[in-house]
Amino acid sequence: MTKPLKQNDYWESSDLALSCALCCYGYEIEKITQDNSRKATFSIKNDEKLEDLIKKFWAHQLKVDALSYFNFIKETKSRIYNKE
Repeated sequence: MTKPLKQNDYWESSDLALSCALCCYGYEIEKITQDNSRKATFSIKNDEKLEDLIKKFWAHQLKVDALSYFNFIKETKSRIYNKE
């Protein structure tokens, strides 16, 4: 489930695939939080282009480099599981 926040705020999502696809477009996962069930939520700085990229992702129109995408997934999973 995703929820966009106010402009110049953070957009949050628990969707790993979407968050990593956005990283391929220069976005950065600023913060990863986990609830009691250890479900991760990713925070990305919101801007005017973000909503369009998210729409393209869900419409299967967003193109990313496969190797970069895979590396972002590995890096993000490492950040999740290596938290103390």
